[in-house]
Amino acid sequence: MTEQNTSNTPDPEAPIIAAVDGSAVSYSAAAWAAADAALYGSRLHLITSIAVPPGFGPAMMTELDWLRVEGERVLTEAERIARTAVPGDELSITKEITAGHIVGELVERSRSARMIVVGSRGLGAVRRGLLGSVGAATIRHAHCPAAIVHSISATDPVLMARPVVVGVDGSENSMPALRIAFEEASRRKVGVIAVHSWSDMSAALDISVDGWKAIRVTEDAVFAESMAGWTERHPDVTVQRILVQDHPTRAILDISDRAQLVVVGSHGRGGFTGMLIGSTSSALAHSVECPIIVARGPGA
Repeated sequence: MTEQNTSNTPDPEAPIIAAVDGSAVSYSAAAWAAADAALYGSRLHLITSIAVPPGFGPAMMTELDWLRVEGERVLTEAERIARTAVPGDELSITKEITAGHIVGELVERSRSARMIVVGSRGLGAVRRGLLGSVGAATIRHAHCPAAIVHSISATDPVLMARPVVVGVDGSENSMPALRIAFEEASRRKVGVIAVHSWSDMSAALDISVDGWKAIRVTEDAVFAESMAGWTERHPDVTVQRILVQDHPTRAILDISDRAQLVVVGSHGRGGFTGMLIGSTSSALAHSVECPIIVARGPGA
């Protein structure tokens, strides 16, 4: 059995940080972050940026004052939405307006956060809070897990009954994703769908039927070894294993239609069975409709 590494277990006092900019999708991110914070008993920290372009001179202080007032309004609305998402829960919420660029602020705060949560896109224009590039930068550079929330926040009872989908490739890089997926599923009281996919169409013509069968047996063994410790650690979580010869992005995307959450590693083992290379996690972050967590961290 593979020995599971728990050295990257988050500090229980670490907050979940959600960035908001006034866009509808950023408020969906705040709602999802609130629900997740309630599951772990974590503090929710809402942050918005009023960063201005270089050369913003004293003559424009009126505009700066307006941005601060607008920032307060955005945070107040985000807090209202967050508390609505977890009615009756004594959720601890803190708020912050920063004048720094949101990407740098999120990356720095990710060093001491349980998770960073952002919307998949933002308002743009003057307040460039959560553009698609911000989400992409966050999942590449954060020092903790990073969640991308689209318009579907999966905080209603119907969607919250769906399982958690996790990508598995048998490498150490997928261990943080498995830890997160099983913890989330256990706290949400749902099952896990674990997906192991491999594909190498360039070599397909050179491999016999028996060769493909042998590869499938090998991949199934890798899959079972990866899952063993986690199913024992979380006996309350039912697990469905899906082994498929397909491109990993397509395989997980198809299954995500019946999930409330997708969890993937930040990169995979590469080579013939490269499961969750950076391009795969990035493609999924842009294409899945449900929230997705990219399991970043010190070891990712």
